[in-house]
Amino acid sequence: MNIRMIQTKNDLPSKTRRQMAELLNARLADVLDLYTHAKQAHWNVRGARFLSLHELFDKVAEMAESHADDIAERSAQLGGEVYGTLRAGATATSLREYPLNIATGDEHIEALASSLAAFGKNVRQAIDTAEKADDMDTSDMFIDISRAVDKMLWFVESHQAPQPEAKRMKDEPSTSAA
Repeated sequence: MNIRMIQTKNDLPSKTRRQMAELLNARLADVLDLYTHAKQAHWNVRGARFLSLHELFDKVAEMAESHADDIAERSAQLGGEVYGTLRAGATATSLREYPLNIATGDEHIEALASSLAAFGKNVRQAIDTAEKADDMDTSDMFIDISRAVDKMLWFVESHQAPQPEAKRMKDEPSTSAA
């Protein structure tokens, strides 16, 4: 992504500000996409748990919208232009497409939990990237977002039947080098 930079008196080095603006715009695309995932679930969930899930999915959307504003404003503070349109986000998001052919609460829980988990992983990587660039303010902002995303993931996953850790680990692909 080639971000246009605007002159600022911010004392972070120009290279750092550009790197952070690019990182922030990438995570902005993800969080805007997460917002649409939550609204898709909110509008289309059906079943016995409709009302509780409808309200929960709206809370996920509100959280995403709030953090979208934080991320966009941090990029602007650093002199980075913000690319927050639907089309810009659609081409830049790293989240998987949300399934459009689902309706049950369990299907939306699974799909939205996967989106939250993917976004959370990207945010944790952003924390490390910002720390390595010595931009502790951006890192701190991403730490706050990470906590909020983990909490929402917990809320969403709590609507699923518990699955023992040992079984889940057996079913997941191995990430260790052997």
